[in-house]
Amino acid sequence: MPTALVTGGAGFVGRHFTRALAEAGYDVTAFDINPRGGVRLLDARSFFSANTERYDLVVHLAAVVGGRAKIEGEPLSLAVDLEIDAGLFQWALRTRPGRIVYYSSSAAYPITLQGGDPPNTLAESDIRFDYPLGGPDLSYGLAKLVGEQLAEYAEAEGLRVHVFRPFSGYGEDQALDYPFPSFADRARRRDDPFTIWGDGTQVRDWIHISDVVAATLSAVDHDVPGPANLCTGRPTSFNDLARMFADAAGYSPDLKHVLAAPKGVAYRVGDPTKMLSFYTPKISLEEGIDRALKAGPWRS
Repeated sequence: MPTALVTGGAGFVGRHFTRALAEAGYDVTAFDINPRGGVRLLDARSFFSANTERYDLVVHLAAVVGGRAKIEGEPLSLAVDLEIDAGLFQWALRTRPGRIVYYSSSAAYPITLQGGDPPNTLAESDIRFDYPLGGPDLSYGLAKLVGEQLAEYAEAEGLRVHVFRPFSGYGEDQALDYPFPSFADRARRRDDPFTIWGDGTQVRDWIHISDVVAATLSAVDHDVPGPANLCTGRPTSFNDLARMFADAAGYSPDLKHVLAAPKGVAYRVGDPTKMLSFYTPKISLEEGIDRALKAGPWRS
């Protein structure tokens, strides 16, 4: 039986990977600093410093994450991700796992490309390590960009690392720190007015968590070299997303914009061309909204 390690296995993405890998026949080890559902209690930094086991597949998701408020309001708290990722690759050099999945982020793209008129669709080649187009999105994006560089160094040392840049992943069991589940919760309660951070014109590229996981595993199976966007290429503003939720819930609220709240970049949409060469998303945004409303609120 092949073995798999999932770091951050109790988080939103980690839960789905742990389940999918078990269903695919892997003997899965998963740990997290906030464990649940059979996931071990363990800090990634402690694991990487002491562990000597070899795994056939490592899915590295351990990180300090958070919504826009944390990214903009607590940038130093996210800098620990640099230490976690450095520990991963040092451990991997010692234990030589079969394959490593490293999750970067769309936040690693230069913020100078995430707005303007006409807006840019972000392609993998838009990230260059000489920073000609400007820096990433605050400390979180910087940590992910450094992680991608470390992945390149690891490949040069003979490790196999698959790098993915997920855009706005969502699902029915996502915490309310993120926009999609928050919008679902407001629509479920039929909030009127319907609150939106910023002016609502910010645009994102939404992809369902089941497609994120399936695309990743397909890329690993087909040995697709990274980096690869995980996205749909479909631009949807926060105002439009709110209206879609309200329509699905059967009401027509006024939209209330909180202009002083963190709102992020103006336009973050990915080019899915590379992903479509090995995987086609199955869950439309409309279906995802319907699933979220029917599922009810999820509480960690």
